Amino acid sequence: MKKMLLVLVTIALIVPVAVLAAQHQAGKAKTVDELAKMYDVSSCKECHAKVFEEWSQSIHSRSLVGTGRTMATIRNAITDGMMKEWKKSGVKEVKDIRVEHMMSCTKCHLPQLQDATDEVAQQIAKAVLDGDEETLNKVSINCIVCHNMKAIVHKWVDGEPEKGAVYGKLEGPHPDKNYPAMKTSLIRQEAIFCGQCHGLGPNFELKNPTQCATLYGSYLHNYVPESGLEAQKCHECHKNKKDRGHRFPAYRDPEMLKEAVNVEVQTKGYQLLYAAGQHIPLAGVVVTMTNNAGHRIPDG
Repeated sequence: MKKMLLVLVTIALIVPVAVLAAQHQAGKAKTVDELAKMYDVSSCKECHAKVFEEWSQSIHSRSLVGTGRTMATIRNAITDGMMKEWKKSGVKEVKDIRVEHMMSCTKCHLPQLQDATDEVAQQIAKAVLDGDEETLNKVSINCIVCHNMKAIVHKWVDGEPEKGAVYGKLEGPHPDKNYPAMKTSLIRQEAIFCGQCHGLGPNFELKNPTQCATLYGSYLHNYVPESGLEAQKCHECHKNKKDRGHRFPAYRDPEMLKEAVNVEVQTKGYQLLYAAGQHIPLAGVVVTMTNNAGHRIPDG
């Protein structure tokens, strides 16, 4: 009788946990393809062809691969971090990886991973380790991420982003069956909008705080106080200037680099009289670099 009672109590404890786990996973993408479909932006190009083309040329459109350095850094976070140095992570191999492990990278590089199961986190981790760019490029920072998910920062004041709305500068109906409404984003033209991913510093809300990019921190604490009323916002240089649009070029763009940094080089040659055949030309070189950007260079 006691054994039967113990079994019943054990079942009673296990079942609610299983139910809660199932409820937590319900409605979440179970594959990379499902997550890509959940955040599909292909219909956007029907009305926003120019913007869509600009975005498709941007690093945002391949946010898990980047220039290759991004994918390599995520790979190191998995192999050298989760599987080695982060001894308390519980990760020994890919099958141990959960969404919360990947969030140290995907908080910025793929925030929609929060709407997926642990299986998707494992698929993405495997793709990173295998160098499978085709899989990784199925999901990225796209229109929905910026114009819905990240459109509201102060949620206790302004609420959560509405699921059927795109946030920009207009209010009214929107000709899209999945996003039939347009709403005004109060932070669209503010640096804090970009700062959500382009960083103040370590993400202390994560179990293992880390932060690759600290652009917003250097912008906020150095450039703004120094420039005062003349301080520009991120989009004024990276989007509006010269109609750069949704490419959001940065320091890898030759034109942006030329604007951001002045380099002056002074040289003076010396001719020393060595014995025949031993002459070694010498020169004194002074290099002066001036950062004209509103943040550290390079950064992310």
